[in-house]
Amino acid sequence: MPAAVQGKGLKNNALSFLSNLVIGVSSAAPAYSLASALGAIAAIAAFGTPAVMIAAFIPMLFIAMAYFHLNRAAPDCGTSFTWCARTMGPHIGWIAGWALIATNIIVMPSQAAIAGQYSFQLFGQTEPPALYVTLAGVAWIAVLTAICYIGIELSARTQQLLLGIELAILLVFAGLALAKAYGSNPPAGSAHVSLSWFNPSTAGNLDSFTGAFLVAVFIYWGWDTGLSVNEETKDPEIAPGRAAVASTFLLLALYVLLAVAAVALAGPALLSQNKADVFASIGEPVLGFWAGKLLVAAVLTSAAAATQTTIVPAARTALSMAAAGAIPARFGEIHPRYLSPGFATLALGAVSIVWYVGLTLLSKNVLDDSILAIGLPITFYYALTGFACVIFYRSDLLKTGKDFVLKGLFPGAGALIMALLFVKSSLTLASTGSIAIFGIGAPAAIGVGSLAAGLPLMMLAKAKAPGFFMSKRQ
Repeated sequence: MPAAVQGKGLKNNALSFLSNLVIGVSSAAPAYSLASALGAIAAIAAFGTPAVMIAAFIPMLFIAMAYFHLNRAAPDCGTSFTWCARTMGPHIGWIAGWALIATNIIVMPSQAAIAGQYSFQLFGQTEPPALYVTLAGVAWIAVLTAICYIGIELSARTQQLLLGIELAILLVFAGLALAKAYGSNPPAGSAHVSLSWFNPSTAGNLDSFTGAFLVAVFIYWGWDTGLSVNEETKDPEIAPGRAAVASTFLLLALYVLLAVAAVALAGPALLSQNKADVFASIGEPVLGFWAGKLLVAAVLTSAAAATQTTIVPAARTALSMAAAGAIPARFGEIHPRYLSPGFATLALGAVSIVWYVGLTLLSKNVLDDSILAIGLPITFYYALTGFACVIFYRSDLLKTGKDFVLKGLFPGAGALIMALLFVKSSLTLASTGSIAIFGIGAPAAIGVGSLAAGLPLMMLAKAKAPGFFMSKRQ
């Protein structure tokens, strides 16, 4: 790969390292992710929940190292698409790019639905009509798409505001929860923190640990968004990669702290009884009215921030694919004033709205199934990116022990873990869900089907513009 990637017209030096770090952390949506996943993890791992959070961090760190080294060689906003195309061939690169775009489209309805739901909850309406929630969700997508369209600097400032509010509330919650658990009148089910909580054996047998691990891995997803704005970041070869690695460590610290605080305050039994939203069970009922409202605000800002940062990587991947001649050139258009991928941003925002409304009209159960499906394309393109790092640096691996570990062993191990998670999740989800599609559970059908849908689209792109698919591996 060349040390410098040809510019695509995006605004150079628009983002600092801090802005890039904020984008990476906020894309993981810490409050929203914990609200929807902590109960499920606690139901399986009980007091071993913090240990599961730590274990799930390890493969994400390994994949983040792969992103760091690949970005150092080629800071291209297409990330997985560009790197996989140059190391494993244009066809695999195309599918990797499609997987990233599909992932962000599939996840959009859940984020918009949460943003819409919590917009009403913030003002005391706990069970708003489904139509109102849908309209609010559509409004959130439209507004945040417009912010992304106007430019990356406004997007970054918006992210800093939303993440600042979210983190402040979560840290206050953690402090209040621990104080309440250690107070003179702790709530029923509370417990004092123990070192055993950080021991994986506390999570139960291997099957229990694996089940909780599968859920925990996916709440780290999103940190790679910072790499998609590498061409707009100062020091593009180094800063985005460092921000990606740093964001995984920040997420680890935040998730472990909040898991410890929640388990200490409420105990795993209460958390597991409220899998859909653990904060609803330990917010106002346990901590009081204003603390409950703060948690609602945290989840709302988290979902809004994630909705915005979902649009950013998908649009820039489409931009990179168009610049390479892999999809129609229209997706490569740059707005002359805002220097953003204008058409790609608006197109993906529109597709997200159609997908969200369509799933909502079809069935809420199908909407829930699509949320479960999201892990499949995530692990797919993460695995490809990890393997791409090993292939690209294959001639360096035996030069020094450091090169072998950081460019080969860790990225390769992360890729293998992601590949195994893809297989394991596919088998698990094939027998779950609200309905069966061709005899396969809806989550697996949506997840695998979204990847398979890329194959005919790739063949169509190849027929229309074969030049990209004739390029050689490097």
